[in-house]
Formats: sequence, structure tokens, C-alpha cells
Amino acid sequence: MPQKPLLVAMDLEGVLVPEVWISVAEKTGIPELRLTTRDFSDYSALMSHRMKILDQHRLTLRDIQDVINTMQPLPGAVEYLNWLRERHQAIILSDTFYEFASPLMQKLGWPTLFCNSIHADENGRVTGYTMRVDNGKKRATLAFKQLNFRVIAMGDSYNDTDMLKEADLGILFRPSENVRREFPQFQVVSEFTEVVDIINAFCNQP
Repeated sequence: MPQKPLLVAMDLEGVLVPEVWISVAEKTGIPELRLTTRDFSDYSALMSHRMKILDQHRLTLRDIQDVINTMQPLPGAVEYLNWLRERHQAIILSDTFYEFASPLMQKLGWPTLFCNSIHADENGRVTGYTMRVDNGKKRATLAFKQLNFRVIAMGDSYNDTDMLKEADLGILFRPSENVRREFPQFQVVSEFTEVVDIINAFCNQP
């Protein structure tokens, strides 16, 4: 009986591109924006913190987009994605926002992205956000398996661990020490060449 096709689901920030909010923090000199899903397990609490800081400093959606336009994929990410898409199905599952992601998607060769939406008023002030679906990464992973794919999932943060648990194989890519410590069941890698080796080994399993 032939093997099921393989789908690799990946987080975006911290896996294929740098963390957007850390880049914004560095550009604006606002250290409170450096906190990410590596630090917060509660995403809604993290976003409430971010929006409060944006409001206090009068930062607009355009200010964030201007920073994102200067960002580049992590070294080796484009080559890795090109290698992957020649051989298997690939998708990015992220808690970022479509209004942020387009410049990064262009630099990655426009891979498929499932993420969320952010809202701004007529002055560009960020007023809120809409999650496309609750726990979307986990639910997408389960749906792919129900569609008869084998799934490898790769992420770096607390908000990735549910999809890693549901995947046939979960990988932590350059996680923080606290995430690594709290989820020892997942293989930890730091280079895209290691990910390629893991994917090849998984495909060679009976």
C-alpha cells in the first residue's frame, strides 16, 4: 500500500523569518514590544499587552509595516522552502496577520499562509484583531490528517505546541530555553539542514 502524501506545516516568525515584534521593538526603541509567544503562553494576553504599548506610543499600522518591509527571511529559509515544495506539500500556519505578512510572503516566494486579520481606524491606529478561528494551528493539523496526509509540524513557541502534539512528528526550531524545557518530547533543531535530514528520514520509514 503506498504511503500517504506528506505535508509539512510550519510557523512563520522565528522559523522562517525573524520575529516581527522584536524587529519593531529594536527599530522603535520600545523594549516592551520584544515579548513574543516564546514568553507568553496566553496569546490574547500578549496581544492586549502589544496593543496597549502601541497606543501609548502612538504607533500606527503603517509604522509596523514600514519595519516589516525592511525584514529578510532567516538565512537558508528560502532555499529550504524551495527544496521542500519540490518534494512535498508545505503550508505556513501562523498567528500573525495578513496585513503584516505580505512583504515576507513575497520574499519567501508566496507560500500558502493561514493566519489572522488586524484592524486599524482611519488614522492607522491599531484597534483590534480577528483570529480566523480559535486554535487554528491545531485544527488545521487535525484536518490535514483527516484528509489523509502525514503531517510534520515545526514551530518555536508556546502557541505552536498544540499543532506539534497533533502532528505525526513535531519539531521545535530554535526554541527558547523555557519552551525546550517544558516540551522535551519534541526534537529540537537549529539549522534547516537538520530539518531536511529529519524529513528525509521520516519519509524513509515504512
